[in-house]
Amino acid sequence: MHTHSLAEYVPHIERGDWPAVAELMLSSAHKLAGAGADFLICPDNTIHQAMPHVMPRSPRPWLHIAEVVADRAAARGFRRLGLTGTRSLVESNVYPETLRTRGIECVKPNADERTAIDRVIYDELVNGIFAPEAVTYFQRVIERLKGEGCDAVVLGCTEIPLIMNDANSPLPTLDSTRLLARAALRRAIT
Repeated sequence: MHTHSLAEYVPHIERGDWPAVAELMLSSAHKLAGAGADFLICPDNTIHQAMPHVMPRSPRPWLHIAEVVADRAAARGFRRLGLTGTRSLVESNVYPETLRTRGIECVKPNADERTAIDRVIYDELVNGIFAPEAVTYFQRVIERLKGEGCDAVVLGCTEIPLIMNDANSPLPTLDSTRLLARAALRRAIT
């Protein structure tokens, strides 16, 4: 396992400098390959936006988090997914393009919801603050996505499952981090 500090990534993410994010990811990839890793994973959804810059130069193959989620969604018969995550991720094509290849639609929170969710993630969840108001807000957003015909919701941020899960969500959840971990385990033992 290797990662650079989130603090090293954030300035590049905020500028949308995906080649710089890719350089950090590749630095980790080379260290892991040198340590004997057969394949690589990244549980951070947002930085998957750098994958087009990473994949051609990577010393090892990667399991792509959106592909793992899309595979699980297809296997469960979901056809229209709501997407929650950082504003940067939700406004990107990481999930919509991947889901589209499996015939699954992607519905994003509206602009105000994206801003509020981003604030909860960066100001609260990454700092260990799990306010009941944040849970209530996510439930309202997910209920609205359900009203738009979504049959499940992607928890597209490592921290969201700290407050949301199948027990308190109006829709079935696809915990991207947990799904990636399980896919990595399956690949490692085969």
